[in-house]
Amino acid sequence: MNIVLLGAPGAGKGTQAQKLVEEFGVAHISTGDLLRAAVKAGTKLGVKAKEYMDAGQLVPDKLVVDLVKERLAADDAKKGFILDGFPRNTAQAVTLDSALADMDLSLDAALLVDVKAEVIVERLSSRRTCRDCGYTAPAGVDVCPSCGGEMYQRDDDKPETIQNRLNVYESQTAPLVEYYKGKGLLKVVDGDRPVDDVYADVKELLAL
Repeated sequence: MNIVLLGAPGAGKGTQAQKLVEEFGVAHISTGDLLRAAVKAGTKLGVKAKEYMDAGQLVPDKLVVDLVKERLAADDAKKGFILDGFPRNTAQAVTLDSALADMDLSLDAALLVDVKAEVIVERLSSRRTCRDCGYTAPAGVDVCPSCGGEMYQRDDDKPETIQNRLNVYESQTAPLVEYYKGKGLLKVVDGDRPVDDVYADVKELLAL
């Protein structure tokens, strides 16, 4: 199972990815996490990435792809992988296809978790995140159930910021849906339902 996960911020991609990881032992590759880890560890790629990030610039596609390729060489990725947060546009998708071909790998599917914009605004603005471990929970949870840390509302979970993030997603990332549809890889699941119902459909769509 080698898949790309698509969907707007707050569509529930991470939740579905986690369930697939738990059941099938595949690698969940979040490029945001990869970048942060590489910078923290001070790896060669991390040092390069930090230069761009410190300058307020986007990390170049090639650097992100190199990080992904490095991660795909890890043992847990041999069972399969879920790419989350990359590619973000069609240019990155083409670069990724080329990189995977170099490694004798290919994608089995691009899974779109589809949720209406107004549902996402409501969902994200009521989300709280742990300052220490990043665990997310609904509003009203003040202590992290995972590590006991403080829960807070991230700036990018405020309604006006969410709308801006959705606009960026729509202009940059939504064309990916057409790209993968054209390649016959697109699978769409309605994400505006209980988590377990969505997951049951995800497994059926991916023939798991």
